[in-house]
Amino acid sequence: MSQQVPHALRAPTTRPRSPRPVRWLAAAAALATLGAAAATTTASAAPVAAAPAPASAPTVSAAPAAPSTPALGPSVTVFDPSMPVAQIQASLDKAWTAQVDNEMGSERYAFLFKPGTYGTAAQPLQVKVGYYTEVAGLGASPTDVVINGKVEAYNRCLGDGGTSNCIALNNFWRTLSNLSIKVDATGQDGCRASANFWAVSQAVSMRRLDVSGANLSLMDYCTAGPQYASGGFIADSRMPFVINGSQQQWLTRNSELTGWSNAVWNATFSGVVGAPSEEGFPNPAYTTLDKTPVSREKPFVFVDAQGRYAVRVPSAQRDSRGISWANGLTAGRTIPLSDFYVARPGASEQEINTQLARGRHLLLTPGVYDVDRTIEVKRADTVVLGLGHATLTSARGAVPVEVKDVPGVVVAGVTIDAGTVESPALLRIGSKNGNNGTAKDASSNPTTLSDVYFRVGGPHIGRTKVALEVNSDDVLIDHTWVWRADHGTEGFTRGVNGDTDRWRTNTAANGVVVNGDDVTATGFFVEHFQEHNVIWNGERGTTVFFQNELPYDPPTQADWMDGTKLGWSAYKVGDRVKQHRLFAGGAYVFNQNNPSIHTENGFEVPRTPGVTLHHVLTVNLGAGTLDHVVNGVGGAVDTTRVGVPEYVVDYPAK
Repeated sequence: MSQQVPHALRAPTTRPRSPRPVRWLAAAAALATLGAAAATTTASAAPVAAAPAPASAPTVSAAPAAPSTPALGPSVTVFDPSMPVAQIQASLDKAWTAQVDNEMGSERYAFLFKPGTYGTAAQPLQVKVGYYTEVAGLGASPTDVVINGKVEAYNRCLGDGGTSNCIALNNFWRTLSNLSIKVDATGQDGCRASANFWAVSQAVSMRRLDVSGANLSLMDYCTAGPQYASGGFIADSRMPFVINGSQQQWLTRNSELTGWSNAVWNATFSGVVGAPSEEGFPNPAYTTLDKTPVSREKPFVFVDAQGRYAVRVPSAQRDSRGISWANGLTAGRTIPLSDFYVARPGASEQEINTQLARGRHLLLTPGVYDVDRTIEVKRADTVVLGLGHATLTSARGAVPVEVKDVPGVVVAGVTIDAGTVESPALLRIGSKNGNNGTAKDASSNPTTLSDVYFRVGGPHIGRTKVALEVNSDDVLIDHTWVWRADHGTEGFTRGVNGDTDRWRTNTAANGVVVNGDDVTATGFFVEHFQEHNVIWNGERGTTVFFQNELPYDPPTQADWMDGTKLGWSAYKVGDRVKQHRLFAGGAYVFNQNNPSIHTENGFEVPRTPGVTLHHVLTVNLGAGTLDHVVNGVGGAVDTTRVGVPEYVVDYPAK
């Protein structure tokens, strides 16, 4: 494949939403093996509330809600297996049509399936999942909800009126969880019938799934090229043969696999039964941990045998492997939904804080919430759960969420956006000026973030000093995308007051700063920040899978200097840290605004035996130069080797 970026990958001038610059060249090898991999196979909508849907929402034809169904707002739809398949299909199709290109929109949707079977051999259910859409089962086990058909995400085609330049690089913000998919492609053409397609990139999770009947493909090879994809996360799932395809990086955690096709740059497996061996790294580029050091599965809403709604909160595990539901209900605690304060967009922060102070948990229904007063989580074991990518946007410079120095808090399924007035942080865990740790050992009950995403810019200019600040000890970050936007709406592209220099208008120094000890990150995506993307000052930190792109937009080398050093590293471990572990980390460079810019190191860590990096890499995406992988070790990636990774197997070398 050519070492130059094809013209087709550039944004059409008539569209405000541009594709991300390509992370693509390794896809050639993936496509070469695709034919063989593809041939390997394993054997009426009811809205929850009576309130009218917003004008922009798809119209849903519905039967009256059952008496036991809670009021979760007009953007949550609950399906019952007694409803006609055609009625369910029509509702899902309307939502997908509204959301397929709605990358920077404000609409949010959750589609929940009560226990039972959906779709038949004669009429399989074909679900397509667009932006800001959650599809989830309401069973206590993934096997309680069965979809006969497919649940898919396809490439977006950005050229020639939606017929070419088909990629998944921008397929963000969608969730699929807690159900079984018995793949049935009846009615689809030969290519589409060959797999269940899930062509996605960052801020997309698959959790608690049982997929059977055909391959799962993480790329969409049925649409016109180039078919690139870049990201992804699977947890607590039983999977068929998986075609990784053109996915440059992916984390699969605590799951079961029938098989896996290829690695591209960084395919990582942690606590996965059936994972490929990492022997021979980087050919192929697999990183495999037999067990996950610290894990906790995401809370989920379910309906019990009496039709009562509740939230299951899984317990934390250490050195875990495989799925949590293999032998029955996932270990943990059940909280009745009546113990939650159910918030809708427009709810006051004062009321939310009052309810939290009274000991209630918080359920955020789909929508965008403007937050000008911090939501404060002060009580241990509080659960904050978002449905349908509920989004908290900072207003007037507020920190949208603060979690105090208490153990066991779980924040899940929430997106947090920077506002136009600079915030000191978007989410803060622990006291900024406190003891940087909980009052007692919380190692068995860590505060946990699951599918919590951060965004600085995109729909509008955003400003913050840091997105995520972790001051407490014993915190688990399980799948996050922390993103200073590289593209967005027309207003974002123009900048503020006509200023086209987003480097000075869409501002954020750091993505994540970790000051607490014994913090673990699994599925750590952090991109485009203006200084170190990650600063890790706490002791005994562990990261399993890290993915980064350095910022595209520094105007000059002088704007991209860490004192006398050329640029800021993607991942910086504090100079005084004695113990730290990183497994499978990648840092990519694409100095789009000024290709002459250099960055000295992708990773910067203390030179001490207790700080170790295993399987780290750098990649050039078409502009600029990254001189070394870590601490002066590893060769440069520049425009003479676009898309060709530079690997360091272990640092320090063994």
